[in-house]
Amino acid sequence: MLDLGGIDVDEIAMALADQTDYEHRWLLDPRTGEVAFWTSDLGIDGENAVELDELDLVPIDPIPSYVWYQDMADFAEGIGDTTVGLRLASALQGRGAFRRFKNQLYEHFPELISPWHSFRDARAQRRAVDWLLNQGLIDENAAQTFAAQNPEPDLP
Repeated sequence: MLDLGGIDVDEIAMALADQTDYEHRWLLDPRTGEVAFWTSDLGIDGENAVELDELDLVPIDPIPSYVWYQDMADFAEGIGDTTVGLRLASALQGRGAFRRFKNQLYEHFPELISPWHSFRDARAQRRAVDWLLNQGLIDENAAQTFAAQNPEPDLP
């Protein structure tokens, strides 16, 4: 088992959110908890190509985008100002929802940028800890302690 205190939970959260492509992968060393970045042409050291199956590392597969979409929907629903919440929710309709949601925040509701980042990051960190638990890399007690010490922030 790894010590959760020595793991960069934010880096794992970022890897779980990375939806870009499969020419690169995020990997975790199960012995140290260190995250490595692999590309098909440069391997993990940036110089030597290596196949993924030659590495003794755990791949960090991205979480589907609908999970991250739900974070935006939950944030919009949880905002105290229903007019603002409805505007954010309407930005989530159809293709391009991620971009429109971000544009609404940054252009019309800059006071919500910090609360959104706190909300999004808290959920991402909990997903990273859940991923570590599901991989058998940390124990249930460590995951529960993390969850208790890192609750979702209250929404404005």
